Amino acid sequence: MTMFINFILHIDQHIYTMAQAVGGWTYLLLFLIIFVETAAVVMPFLPGDSLLFAAGALAANPDMPFNIWLFLVLFFFAAFLGDTCNFFIGHTVGYKLIQHKFFSKLIKPKHIEEAELYFEKNGSLAIILGRYIPIIRTFVPFVAGISQFKASDFIRRAFIAALSWSLIATGAGYLFGNIPFVKTHFSVIILGIIVVTLLPSFVAFLKSMVRSIA
Repeated sequence: MTMFINFILHIDQHIYTMAQAVGGWTYLLLFLIIFVETAAVVMPFLPGDSLLFAAGALAANPDMPFNIWLFLVLFFFAAFLGDTCNFFIGHTVGYKLIQHKFFSKLIKPKHIEEAELYFEKNGSLAIILGRYIPIIRTFVPFVAGISQFKASDFIRRAFIAALSWSLIATGAGYLFGNIPFVKTHFSVIILGIIVVTLLPSFVAFLKSMVRSIA
């Protein structure tokens, strides 16, 4: 757990180390991390926003061998394909996974409940908004699939969500990641991004607790 937290807080350094070790394969590895975060359903803990921000910041550094446009395209496809795979998993075998003895331990009921509440509150807009919230973004496509949400409507919204998320998160890193203050306090900035993006999920959880008590 300590190693994972260290990886998140110093993700810029780890990406740079990765680039030195595997060169151009770094693009593929980062693509897979973003893809698996949503596609695998059981891995909502993987870094998302912080990874895109860090990648954008490194791409803006002239000493780093990264291309911002390639990052934008790869992250868009990783997010879009991940959400689409997640949706069709929920659409075809969602209920079986939830009820399966093994997968029920990995797919936490509380995460499904949070995603369902978020989906019920925001409707189809949840597909776009959910992309910006860690953990929630992994389970909203899954819940949409279980609820038999129309596939064509989901794909259109997932496209918008993935495109906007890639542009905003990676672009923010590219524009602001190499400002001296941001570079000096990069770990604090990443922690702040995590706190801000988790806040809506935490608020939704508190509201659900209040409703259950009432």
